[in-house]
Amino acid sequence: MELNSSISSNPLLSLSLCFFIPLLYIFIFSFLSNKSQSSPSKTPCPQSYPIIGNLVGLLRNRHRFHDWVADMLSQTPSSTLQVRTFLDLSHGVCTANPTNVDHFLHSNFQNYIKGSRFHNVLSELLGDGIFNVDAPLWTLQRKIASHEFKTNSLKHFISDTVASEISTRLIPFLSAASDGENRVIDLQDVLQRFAFDNICHVAFGVNPACLVSDNMRQNTPSSDFAKAFDDVVEISSSRFLSPLPLLWKLKRFLNMGSEKRYKEAIEVISRYAMDIIRSKEQDQEGDQDLLSRFMISSLNMEFQDEEHKRKFLRDIVISFILAGRDTTSTALTWFFWLISGHPRCARLIHAELSAVALAPAKEPRIFSYDELKKLHYLHAALSESMRLFPPVPINSRLTVDDDVLPDGTHVGKGWFADYSAYAMGRMERVWGEDCREFRPERWLGDDGAFQPSDQNRFPVFHCGPRICLGKEMAYLQMKSVAAAVMNEFDVVAVDGGATAEKMMNPPYTLALLLKMRGGLPVKLIRRELHTW
Repeated sequence: MELNSSISSNPLLSLSLCFFIPLLYIFIFSFLSNKSQSSPSKTPCPQSYPIIGNLVGLLRNRHRFHDWVADMLSQTPSSTLQVRTFLDLSHGVCTANPTNVDHFLHSNFQNYIKGSRFHNVLSELLGDGIFNVDAPLWTLQRKIASHEFKTNSLKHFISDTVASEISTRLIPFLSAASDGENRVIDLQDVLQRFAFDNICHVAFGVNPACLVSDNMRQNTPSSDFAKAFDDVVEISSSRFLSPLPLLWKLKRFLNMGSEKRYKEAIEVISRYAMDIIRSKEQDQEGDQDLLSRFMISSLNMEFQDEEHKRKFLRDIVISFILAGRDTTSTALTWFFWLISGHPRCARLIHAELSAVALAPAKEPRIFSYDELKKLHYLHAALSESMRLFPPVPINSRLTVDDDVLPDGTHVGKGWFADYSAYAMGRMERVWGEDCREFRPERWLGDDGAFQPSDQNRFPVFHCGPRICLGKEMAYLQMKSVAAAVMNEFDVVAVDGGATAEKMMNPPYTLALLLKMRGGLPVKLIRRELHTW
């Protein structure tokens, strides 16, 4: 009676109890749930606590997030763990087990979809584009894109485009940089700008001219488009990695801060894309870019009106720009960092380039499509680089129905299912005791020819029905750039490159793509002597 009287006479105490009692229930529920999940027969959920889930571990290891995940996965029985988010708002699993990856991406493909997790974050940018939707929209776009990527004409167009961009933009830009005494450039930035010019040329048939010296940059629709894309990718990363998605959604609703900037950038991107689509509707003769090809394919499709058709074209082409914009430049950045720290591998690549380029060529030498196919060691070195530093280090799916993975892990309906390509490259049970070493030879057969790996052990380009259509294009571009640059210059990383010590704590940022923290400062030394 006295207690009731005390509560009623103290509004502050009454309010505190109203808050505390539900919180106590949540704590007890989370504690009992965690205890049941920690049973030896269950998939482990390391560094997890009631209410806050894995938040403490995430905050403590944010600077080395992917290595933290790799460390935890390597200590579990089947390279799989459970993930619990703040306030138990969502559940999920993360794996580096190739059998589970095959289950996600191939054998039980229909149960693991992009779903709302992707669509909520990227809907303004990608709309109903191929990388943001599931069947049947995905099936339709995949069919169109798959047909185009198999055509020889597109392969030759991409090959010619890459060769032209290298000879007229990249090598001259780097040559000017190498002429300055002790001049240091950020190679990551250069490669990003080159890749953006290249993918826009392939996708739209236009060149934003990002790879020019700073004093030549101008404010044009193309440069505004490039800047808007930078902003959108950065903010999309922060959306995905937010511990509490409600925060960015609230900012979007109120149109404030980064979400206001995001909305403005989307308007720039859409306006630029739509202007190009309308111009191509009037004059498209002879164009070989992806947009022109999709426009021809869309002639046999039914749309509500012209604007709906343009929106379809805008979404699918922007999707390919997003997919190709930073992936190859990120892979090449880590490749040059690794090669700079492994001079033996650099010498072997130089020897291979000299052996292939038997005939003199007009400087700078751009290796042909047939010559590039003979560069087996370079192909192996690029693959080894992506094994250790995959451009997209972790990927995610949404579970449609309850399931049990091949290793016995239970996955509930609505759970997210992540697989870490970064962690898989560091699993001894997958790649052996030397898994953390940069050793291109693991990709070569006894005859020195490149030997591809099982896609489930190397899911850099995904696998199953959603395997990357641009895989061949990506390798072609990376080999073309690496061969041309290494043929002209010795690339010397200012930090000494990838020593064994640095590879234990690599300098990456926490984002959708595994970019190098602080860029890649290098000096370029022109190679005067050629052996052909």
